Amino acid sequence: MQQGYAAVLCVLAVLGLEAAAPGECELTRLLQDKLQYEMRLQYMKHYFPIDYTVQVQYEEVLRPSNISRLRNRTVSEAALRYLWFHVSSQAVLQIREVLPEKHPSWKYTQELCQLFDALGKEYSKYQQVLQPLQGLLIRVLTLKANDNRLLLETDVEAVVADLVKLVHSGGIESRRKAVRPKALLDNCLKVMRMLYGVPCRWEST
Repeated sequence: MQQGYAAVLCVLAVLGLEAAAPGECELTRLLQDKLQYEMRLQYMKHYFPIDYTVQVQYEEVLRPSNISRLRNRTVSEAALRYLWFHVSSQAVLQIREVLPEKHPSWKYTQELCQLFDALGKEYSKYQQVLQPLQGLLIRVLTLKANDNRLLLETDVEAVVADLVKLVHSGGIESRRKAVRPKALLDNCLKVMRMLYGVPCRWEST
């Protein structure tokens, strides 16, 4: 599993697939609409008991400060978006799992899950890109084996692959912490705006 994540991220780094795809922009814009403050407040706070928390892995708490640190380590924007997707979709699933279907927040959470499922199909296209380009990737790495910048880039992408692996480990390899449902979605929205606001030109709308 980890090799698959690392391979996708390596393709993104080497081939320079940095720009957000139109499909990503459309779906994250819909997510942004769903994550408006009033909705987060109503469905993730008012409909829960006071001080209610969800047990999540440490890696499922992705804050803007984490993104800033990873950017300082020259992690590519594509890899950061890939990380955000996996962390945020898992966090939303964690919230849905504690809700019975008759809970007033269940439908809202399910709609978020559906948007993340659609976004996951966009990211699956990277796997389709990877398949025919594996030979090209090997040749590029061979030609640039002495390029320290490239080696550093692919090593850094491996850090993101390790984080994604931990997110999907089901807590086996990670500590857990208690987080309020609204705080999880607050972080999801803040980081999404950091990563998609400029490439998707949200500031112009």
